[in-house]
Amino acid sequence: MQRIPFDIDEYERRVHTSPCFVCAIVAGTHDSDLEQIIAEDDEHIAFLVRYPTLIGHALVAPKRHREHVVRDLDDEAYQRLMRMVYKVARAVETVLPTERMYVMSLGSQQGNSHLHWHVAPLPPGVPYREQQFHALMSENGVLPWTLEDAIRLAGQLRAAFADS
Repeated sequence: MQRIPFDIDEYERRVHTSPCFVCAIVAGTHDSDLEQIIAEDDEHIAFLVRYPTLIGHALVAPKRHREHVVRDLDDEAYQRLMRMVYKVARAVETVLPTERMYVMSLGSQQGNSHLHWHVAPLPPGVPYREQQFHALMSENGVLPWTLEDAIRLAGQLRAAFADS
């Protein structure tokens, strides 16, 4: 799918001037419906990203605001979070053709500090030069994405997650 340019400067401005977007999604006060929720339990939430670089790109996060993957979670909490990441990744692979599943924790104390894991399926056939970090970097453009796209895919992912 053809990518469209992404305004990194505007994105950075919004990240620095807005409240925590994960906490806003958990509270139901976020300013976008594109982050369709695909799974949640008492402790975790998983939702589609607003600006996908790969179809099916989702985030998995603890509902409570945590910032450090090692310091802020004990072993049991970490294992529970990883089980949710695994189940979301399996649901994504059930719905979308996937050559490789990228799973990583990104973020910064300077923005997007709420601990979250990216679950991003690389589709088959992507040239090697466009895989790995290149595939995930919004600086290389994002996919055209509508609310209808997000609602449709989230429904498929919720069904696959429920079946897992």
